[in-house]
Amino acid sequence: MKKTTVMIVDDHAIFRMGLASLLGTAKDITVIGDAGDGETAVKKALKLRPDVVIMDFLMPGVDGAEATRRILAEWPEAKVVIFTTYDSANGIGHALDAGAKGAIVKKAEFDDLLDAIRAVAAGGTFISPEIAQVLKSSPATAPLSPRQADVLELVTLGLSNEDIAYKLGITAPVVRDYLKTTFAKIGAANRAEAVAIAMRKHLLKI
Repeated sequence: MKKTTVMIVDDHAIFRMGLASLLGTAKDITVIGDAGDGETAVKKALKLRPDVVIMDFLMPGVDGAEATRRILAEWPEAKVVIFTTYDSANGIGHALDAGAKGAIVKKAEFDDLLDAIRAVAAGGTFISPEIAQVLKSSPATAPLSPRQADVLELVTLGLSNEDIAYKLGITAPVVRDYLKTTFAKIGAANRAEAVAIAMRKHLLKI
């Protein structure tokens, strides 16, 4: 079984050590590195190329959003999960807009973090319920069509285009077309950004 490689970024060394120890108990995950600040995180991520980067949001100097942006500028295939206590919709939204594929609060259950890692590693997204609620705090805008909303809601669950197609009784190319039109409608560049925008603007029922 191929293990998902993970790098942990947090400015608290004890936290990094504890999380690495916990992740070491998962048979399908291996921690290959860590960093204590955003600047180091960028350099190490580009060198080690982990499958998933667990990224703290609030760090001295380069924060999680900027580190995510820099990593993705050099390595677009990176999968970043924001792991934070930060509860600002604007701040978390910036991290997702930068290209993070997921966001989860540090008080979440360990199994939720595992789910987040596995979801983004498989090409999906993962937004914890607490952060979803925070993202909904921004003003509403024009609604999505019912089918666009259905597709985007399934994206928030980390489903692939093929899985979404199966659930909705349509084809994967049709799902791609719905996502393309949805991205254009709300000004999103990717799946994670579309979810962040839709939640901030109350476009989803979840």
